[in-house]
Amino acid sequence: MDNKIKLVIYMPALNEEERIGDTLRSLPKKLNGVDEIEVLVVDDGSTDNTKKIARECGAKVFSHGTNKGVGAAFHSGVEQSLHMGADIMLSIDADGQFDFNNFPSLLEPILKNRADFTTGNRFHKEGDRPEFMSRVKYWGNKQIARLVSTMAGHKIRDVACGFRAYNREVLLNLNLSGTFTYTQETILNLTYKEFRLTEVPISVKYFADRKSRVASSIFKYALNTFLIIIRSYRDYQPLRFFGLSGIAIFLMGLGLDIWLVIHYIQVGTFSPFKVFGFLGGLLNLIGVLTIILALIADMLGRIRTNQEQMLYLQKKDHFRSTRLNENEK
Repeated sequence: MDNKIKLVIYMPALNEEERIGDTLRSLPKKLNGVDEIEVLVVDDGSTDNTKKIARECGAKVFSHGTNKGVGAAFHSGVEQSLHMGADIMLSIDADGQFDFNNFPSLLEPILKNRADFTTGNRFHKEGDRPEFMSRVKYWGNKQIARLVSTMAGHKIRDVACGFRAYNREVLLNLNLSGTFTYTQETILNLTYKEFRLTEVPISVKYFADRKSRVASSIFKYALNTFLIIIRSYRDYQPLRFFGLSGIAIFLMGLGLDIWLVIHYIQVGTFSPFKVFGFLGGLLNLIGVLTIILALIADMLGRIRTNQEQMLYLQKKDHFRSTRLNENEK
């Protein structure tokens, strides 16, 4: 195996015939530190000429046939990039909203081994809301960033940006479940696995006449994103997730128990608050059971960690063989 660096530029697309041609033709053909560049377009069920235009522009096209979601497109992008022998995968949207001049900034920390994956930061200036981004979406991004930062134990200002770069080890270790979106789950998945993340200030241009397909409904986007985040936290931090919940429930029950005992000492009877005693006892029981569940979940989490390590080794061997075969051609 030689030491040449291959970059795969991954681009998800759904009915992007108006902009994808200009976007693909504008991609850089050479980048410092990169020996080979290939472009991969994952067509997520387009019904227009997106696939045809992408192929005409020289991109490799992988098609879902039907619309499966941004998260599913990312899963395919990772798998196909590994099949193509990528050392680094750089993801970018097909509508041309991101500035190609930011490519070197995203790649440099990985090329110099200062980071394992990088993500664009659209909000690098405090209070700097990109033009044509609604105040509601800007506020929502901030709140989700705070939540993910707390869970990841790492300060991240923009957790929803799709302009990112990943090294090969990261791609081999990624095991995601969400199909609606992937941006927040990816950060949690990789930071829990102790991969190094660097945020890079980027430029972004929104179009006044264009609506986000992922966040077209703010309520739907917020709900689905929250569920993905909570599931990721549950799967990778089960002892905290269930343990803290169990302790909180037990303490609420204990509070009712103590209050009822104090009432008995003062008036000599549990009446008329006997129901609080039953409720406190029930909460104590639920709390203890939840703590036991936390211990079991933690044990299962260790099994999951071992399974992911075995899956990583299998994928590494599989894609190494694929890469060798490509080099022999």
